[in-house]
Amino acid sequence: MRMLLKFQFDTETASRAIEDGSMATINEKMFTRMQPEAAYFAIEDGVRTGYVVFDLEDPAQIPAIAEPLFSAVNSKLTLTPVMNTDDLMKLQQAAEEDSLRDGPRS
Repeated sequence: MRMLLKFQFDTETASRAIEDGSMATINEKMFTRMQPEAAYFAIEDGVRTGYVVFDLEDPAQIPAIAEPLFSAVNSKLTLTPVMNTDDLMKLQQAAEEDSLRDGPRS
């Protein structure tokens, strides 16, 4: 399932990780594990924020993805299922086919 991982770093902890070089290691491991479709970085709510779109094959992967962000850089995380335009078009087509099969609604 395609997921959007949003993570927000604790500023003090992340600054230390950047200075000591551990942030690069954390990012490398995270991206190797997740093989993201896309990754973007910004400032949101005044803190460093990342947005990563990736395929979650099994919910059992969640702890391995989340724990380094929690423990190493004290991050706040959000995981949200998302669709791209191809997924949306398939959904619309399936809905239209269901509508035709079920007949007009009163």
